Amino acid sequence: MFTKVPNFIQRFFPNIIWKKKTDEKKIWLTFDDGPEEEVTEFILKTLKKFNIKASFLLIGKKIQEFPELTKEIIKEGHIVGNHSFSHLNGFKSKNEEYIYDIELGQKLINEKLVEMGKTNKIKIFRPPFGRILPQQIKKLKENYKIVMWDVFSWDFKKNISPEKIYNNVIDNVVEGSILVFHNNNKSLNNLKLTLEDTLVKLREKGFVFCTTW
Repeated sequence: MFTKVPNFIQRFFPNIIWKKKTDEKKIWLTFDDGPEEEVTEFILKTLKKFNIKASFLLIGKKIQEFPELTKEIIKEGHIVGNHSFSHLNGFKSKNEEYIYDIELGQKLINEKLVEMGKTNKIKIFRPPFGRILPQQIKKLKENYKIVMWDVFSWDFKKNISPEKIYNNVIDNVVEGSILVFHNNNKSLNNLKLTLEDTLVKLREKGFVFCTTW
């Protein structure tokens, strides 16, 4: 996997959103996985401190496990998207099984949005592990915006230094970048050491955080 996704890969899959087209200094901050106790709470607290909105790509099983945290994400004004129900690898899944798993995750998201008095105007989906087959893309693009990323922080990686995570983002972000952090226990310690500093630096560089997909 790359920190910065090469342009040739992005061009090879035109039906996937890798970055947003803009001439303005707008970027899209996203968090994969979760919700998860302590992790989600830390992320929400940090984002609130800086009045930043982000997009949370949630796992259906975790929505079932932590429904109140899911509702808190929505209450705080963040976007919730689909990261499947059980985090299936598209390369290793039958197409029918893969699509069903995604729809099950979406059903749970829709239920929580309705509970919070919200509507889901645009459905976004991010493939777990970034792995999805052309046949799966063809089917899903009928109902979803399939969102990958432009910049990957690697915040969940074992033995990675906080400085490396910070530089992975700061050295690669450009106008329209989609940034990936993680909302899971593997990333918690690294998030505590890097997220606030990264957000501060991005603001200093003049970037504005956007959630319009």
